Amino acid sequence: MVRIPDCIEKEEYERTLSEKKEFKKPFDDKVPQRKRHRHRNKHQHHKHDITLALAGNANVGKSVIFNYLTGSDQVVGNWPGKTVKRAEGNLLHDDQKIHIIDLPGIYSFSTYSMEEIVSREYIAHDKPDVVINVLDASVLERNLFFTLQLMEMETPMVVCVNQMDIARQKGYQIDTEKLEKALGVPVVPTVAVTGEGLSKLVKKAIKVANTKKKRETPMGYGSEVENVIGNLETFLKSEKIDLGYSNRWVAIKLLENDPEINKIVQSKSIRAIQFANHLALELEKIHEEPSFAIIASERYTLASKIAAGAQKQTKFKITLSERLDKILIHPVYGYFTSALVIIGLLVWTFVVGNFISGLIADAMSFFQPVDPVLSGPAIAVLWNGAFGGLVAGLTLIVPFVIPFYILLSYIQNSGVLTRVAFMMDSFMQKIGLHGKALIPLILGYGCSVPAIDSTRILETRRERLLAAFAITFAPCAARTIIILSLVAIFVNIWWALALYVLDLIVIFIMGKIAIKAMPGESTGLIMEMHSLRVPSSSVILRDTWNRTKSLTYMVFPIFIAGSALIQLFYVLGVLGPISEFMAPLTVGWLKLPLFAGILLIVGIVRKEFVLLTLVSFVGTDLSLALNSAQFIVLALVGMLYLPCLSTISILIKEFGVKAASVISAANLLVAFLVGGIAAHVLSLFL
Repeated sequence: MVRIPDCIEKEEYERTLSEKKEFKKPFDDKVPQRKRHRHRNKHQHHKHDITLALAGNANVGKSVIFNYLTGSDQVVGNWPGKTVKRAEGNLLHDDQKIHIIDLPGIYSFSTYSMEEIVSREYIAHDKPDVVINVLDASVLERNLFFTLQLMEMETPMVVCVNQMDIARQKGYQIDTEKLEKALGVPVVPTVAVTGEGLSKLVKKAIKVANTKKKRETPMGYGSEVENVIGNLETFLKSEKIDLGYSNRWVAIKLLENDPEINKIVQSKSIRAIQFANHLALELEKIHEEPSFAIIASERYTLASKIAAGAQKQTKFKITLSERLDKILIHPVYGYFTSALVIIGLLVWTFVVGNFISGLIADAMSFFQPVDPVLSGPAIAVLWNGAFGGLVAGLTLIVPFVIPFYILLSYIQNSGVLTRVAFMMDSFMQKIGLHGKALIPLILGYGCSVPAIDSTRILETRRERLLAAFAITFAPCAARTIIILSLVAIFVNIWWALALYVLDLIVIFIMGKIAIKAMPGESTGLIMEMHSLRVPSSSVILRDTWNRTKSLTYMVFPIFIAGSALIQLFYVLGVLGPISEFMAPLTVGWLKLPLFAGILLIVGIVRKEFVLLTLVSFVGTDLSLALNSAQFIVLALVGMLYLPCLSTISILIKEFGVKAASVISAANLLVAFLVGGIAAHVLSLFL
């Protein structure tokens, strides 16, 4: 499906590819229309492929542009050997095949984060035909700081000044012709959410790709800095040092004392490092500050000068976003609004999730799985378990995950979640994290798998590991089902809420212990708080689909296989002896019935299996088998003990077997310790 620009003949778009993948057309600048391609003659000639890379700060609309241009023809994976997500897609424009890479949102080409490293390595070594630098028009000066760093790499580029509508709302007028003249590269204004300017952007990029046109002369900094850069650049040429980057960029990085570039250059020429250090010292004597700060200051000065020449504010307007920010990030009210956002997200998830789950369960009620005890043939037993896993996934995962992701995508793309993370930073710092870690932690209340996957937004492995550790204690949708079904129904709602409060205390205490076990400095919170906006429904639905799709691909196979295996073990009588073996723990320490051992074993596959198996043992009236104290203890242990197989799998994938084993052991130890204490205390008055 494509959008057809008005300025191009309809016939030019009515074609498809003989290749397996379908490439997409850019969207209309004004009135989007969609048209299906007709089949293309398989012998028709194509122009050579072009690769475009989208680069820019976070929250400037890169992903919106990427989604508009590529549609559903996307592949989301990891950069080779890295935990950073890689998004790429395809586009067909005027018979030109274009491959598009959406680079991570970054603010510099330092080595402080994996995102910065993969971005600069891709641009330097993979050499895309054109880099499209996406800017936020409403904060032009701040975004130009990164533009100047891109230009130092001397790569063919086009500047996309996006979110022009927001700039106009704030009273800014941007003269893109003046900006183009100052930068020396093509500049295209766009409003990505409506598709305005995207067709022109693609045309400009194709033109630059075909001509390989770059800025003829580098952007000039102050005379002392330029002299030093020039001298070092000349020296690098004389030493014949080729790192794949431009010599000017390498010279600047050496002056900034970039550790990665220093290491590589040192392996090729000690003299180059010595000369760079000598020049850096000369600069520091003149400016009386560190050389990296001098370079940064030069960039900011030049960015300010360029922005001032191309932008003017016709009138000062206090936008609705700024008015709302006075409440959302208020020193007092902000905490209340943040709590309301989190509570609202969870309430929405459970209310809508229960409704959808009921609809799916009713739709599938026509099928009655065979009784595992009476099923002689192994195939029948395995089918019973596999189908049970499928039904559990459809009725318990999908109904809760989809509503959760829809609302999460809305508050994330609107900018509300950034404000919540900012307000919660002081609390998160107490467990060794910063406010940004709240985002995956909130995700953990839906499902631990995508939550742990999303810890990639954190800067260091230590922070990602600490966040993942905290997430494994958060009550996901499956754990919540256990709490509500066992405690809220058979005891009362207040005990269920008490378990949630206890869980927060456990997360806080275990976070403190984890900090001691993994000493290190926590990075400060630096987040771009873009203006609040109403995200488009297409963006929300696409985000939801991508998240749900990746979760489904990982969880459902484990669900089905794990359920079938547990079912087989049950029929073969393997679980009985294990339950007997666990009796000192389950009966003696936790004061639960003997069959609780089996419940905890099957719960490793998926937590709601604790409830499903319990129902299969005693029927729907669970009060016949458990008293109030046992309901609370079973729900408490089910909430805290071993993560499910899917969570363990993602832990191994992201952090390795050792880290996953330590986290799982900690969950197990805490669950049985807290559960045992609770059992003995509750037995005194319940």
